[in-house]
Amino acid sequence: DPRVRGWFLLDSYLPTFFLTGAYLLCIWLGNKFMRNRPPFSLRAHLIVYNLGITLLSFYMLIELILATWEGGYNLQCQNLHSAGEADIRVAKVLWWYYFSKVIEFMDTIFFVLRKKSSQITFLHVYHHATMFNIWWCVLNWIPCGQSFFGPTLNSFIHVLMYSYYGLSVIPSMRKYLWWKKYLTQAQLIQFLLTIVHTLSAAVKPCGFPFGCLMFQSSYMATLVVLFINFYIKTYRKAPSRTAVKETPVTTEIKNGFHKDYFAAANGFLTDKKAQ
Repeated sequence: DPRVRGWFLLDSYLPTFFLTGAYLLCIWLGNKFMRNRPPFSLRAHLIVYNLGITLLSFYMLIELILATWEGGYNLQCQNLHSAGEADIRVAKVLWWYYFSKVIEFMDTIFFVLRKKSSQITFLHVYHHATMFNIWWCVLNWIPCGQSFFGPTLNSFIHVLMYSYYGLSVIPSMRKYLWWKKYLTQAQLIQFLLTIVHTLSAAVKPCGFPFGCLMFQSSYMATLVVLFINFYIKTYRKAPSRTAVKETPVTTEIKNGFHKDYFAAANGFLTDKKAQ
């Protein structure tokens, strides 16, 4: 799309590719480096990081709402060119959304430095790595229009999610963090709503590229299937006698996807035993 030509990191795919490779390499080398070393604390770093992502997500949420309202966006299907300057405004916010995905690589790096290797699952790494690359493509070919909906929902979820993570770093606040299961449910609803919104443009076309709609729906469907599977195993499975005596394990979500332990936020446990 000529409207995004010259924007930082967009003119060539190589920076996105190499940053993704560096992310994967840091996980591999980082785990080797930390193998025989004690975990880092990073409490202050985590407070600043989670606060920063919360504020960025809040900015993107408000700006997307205002920009799409200004452009008179059609909720069912919105093309790429009819809103004029409002489309440019939306594209600028979506660039920040794309850039936030490389910032969120730090989610994993913190796990490595705190030796929380059990949380660095295939699903976690898959989601972080693919989102950054997918949104490079989105910004280059479909940087506005129908693309606005998923980031709007995800920004709202991230305001709640990173607020939760930030509060969980503070020991005195952990007793108030009772709403993690509802955040998990909200995440699943987000995936489903995004699929419905994407397919609505295929049912009643408005000029938005059909192939992009199908790709996004397919990718989100993989997240839904994996997430439902994990949700059922986590919340529906009857606890064993041994599990009852141990620290309960639930679900953690990060950057639009779940990880193995919701009770551990950036490496800090939220249950009473961890306190």
